[in-house]
Amino acid sequence: MNADGIQFHNVAALERFDSHDGVRLQRVPEAVRTELNEGAQTRMCHPAGAELRFVPRGPVDVTLSSDVRDSLVRPFWGEFQAAGEEIVIGEEPRTVTLSPPEKLSNLRPAVEDDLRFAPGVCRLVLPGDHRGGHVYFHGVEGDVRPPTAEEVPDRRYLAYGTSITEGEAPSAETLTYVNQTARRLGADAVNLGSCGTAYCDPAMAEHIASREDWDVATLSLSVNMVGRFSVEEFRERARSMIDTVAGAHPETPVVCITLFPHARDYLADDEEATLAAEFREALRGVVDDCDHGNVHLVEGPDLLPTAAGMTTDLVHPGDDAMIRIGEALADRLAPLLAR
Repeated sequence: MNADGIQFHNVAALERFDSHDGVRLQRVPEAVRTELNEGAQTRMCHPAGAELRFVPRGPVDVTLSSDVRDSLVRPFWGEFQAAGEEIVIGEEPRTVTLSPPEKLSNLRPAVEDDLRFAPGVCRLVLPGDHRGGHVYFHGVEGDVRPPTAEEVPDRRYLAYGTSITEGEAPSAETLTYVNQTARRLGADAVNLGSCGTAYCDPAMAEHIASREDWDVATLSLSVNMVGRFSVEEFRERARSMIDTVAGAHPETPVVCITLFPHARDYLADDEEATLAAEFREALRGVVDDCDHGNVHLVEGPDLLPTAAGMTTDLVHPGDDAMIRIGEALADRLAPLLAR
């Protein structure tokens, strides 16, 4: 969505509250958010994978704030990370001045040809999960415009899933498997990961189905449901979500990912290893029985065949593991996009 000369990427709503001067960035519209499970309602206010994008003509002042916790914002110019610039925003609005880097105005044409984003596009990459809280936009001063279609990727990859999708553990947003996959596909990423609360809510399925802005989607379904839902309940909720999303986009690939390997698989004495296997088998069965030819299956353990790069909780992939997932997933999605 665009407002005030800025493109708010992976933002579906700018919500204003009487108690706050700014507008809160949300990844889904308010009418969708309030129909999600209680935890997911909060998660959709964490701007994981969200960005403020604009092309400035000279210096620009952007004012932001954050509640729940401080947020770490990283500026990029196109795909160039701003050297040494990390912005921490807290409850008090902070104004940041940004100016186009002089060197990037004199790149060789061949350099720009290999970039997803035009180097004149300023991207304020907002944090998800432990790297930040709920982010509020207070305004912009300066001459700015939203990027044109030619200045950003022309395809989009949408991802739904758990904290692994939202990006719990990697040290930066660019290192989530969603962003790593998107970069390898030459795509823009739409991240609808929902930390601890990816329950295949009907409202989320209907929201994804209603969107016309994605070329491939992955549904990582869902370690959050193990132990909270029975296998049969999981099967029915997953079937409903897949049918809703795939049925609305019959020509667009919808790829279901079974549980990524985690503590239940790694620990020698974990009695729930069988349960994890049952959830994977249930998703395989749903995909096998699906009437939609655009639905595909990828095995989570195939994307991360060793435990190397996991964090010590044995649930969340760290930086290296995220990169390896992104590489492997992009290899599987690329042929589907080429059809």
